Amino acid sequence: MSQRIGKTHWKRFAIGAVPTVAATAAVAVSMAQGALAASFSISGSAFQVSAGKLSGTGFGNYATVDVAKDGKHVPVSVSSIKNATIVDMCQSVPVDIPVLGTYTMSLKAGGEGTPVKAKNLYIDMTDLEAKVGTFNNVDIGVAAGSMTKGQVNPKDHVDPNGYSQQADSVEIIDAHQRVWASSAGTFELSGLHMNIAAGRHDCF
Repeated sequence: MSQRIGKTHWKRFAIGAVPTVAATAAVAVSMAQGALAASFSISGSAFQVSAGKLSGTGFGNYATVDVAKDGKHVPVSVSSIKNATIVDMCQSVPVDIPVLGTYTMSLKAGGEGTPVKAKNLYIDMTDLEAKVGTFNNVDIGVAAGSMTKGQVNPKDHVDPNGYSQQADSVEIIDAHQRVWASSAGTFELSGLHMNIAAGRHDCF
């Protein structure tokens, strides 16, 4: 089964947020019981990630909680892709530097026909918008501990009975994401350009 999500009015969809009230409530309960935990302490600042096209095989999506260094808890929707390629990737985060003011740290890669490649990619996000999202052989409502197509980050302590979804493959066009953390087994960034510049220079 192939599920295609998108085009009209460009709404947020399941990959970017747990799609039911019951699943959101389960995250809150799991937080209270200590069942969920982040892979590492996050910085406490979300960042933007955009991609002209994000595609891959072995897709999974589940909920967990990231924890900032100051103890703040951020419920996130984790998208995992076993083998991913990203075209026209952009990452940006504003930082406040004493005396100098606001600067933007930026990273761009995967342009000029050579995509970014990643293995065992995990993206902890609170929001995703895209022009089109296509999922092939998708299963929605799978217990996190029963995923066979996607996978859970082994560093995330996720309730095995918790909500998840999975698909053999995924393709997302014109993705805009609000991300709190990301990790990968390997990340090959072709055409890499990192810089910091005065002012705001957001990806979208």
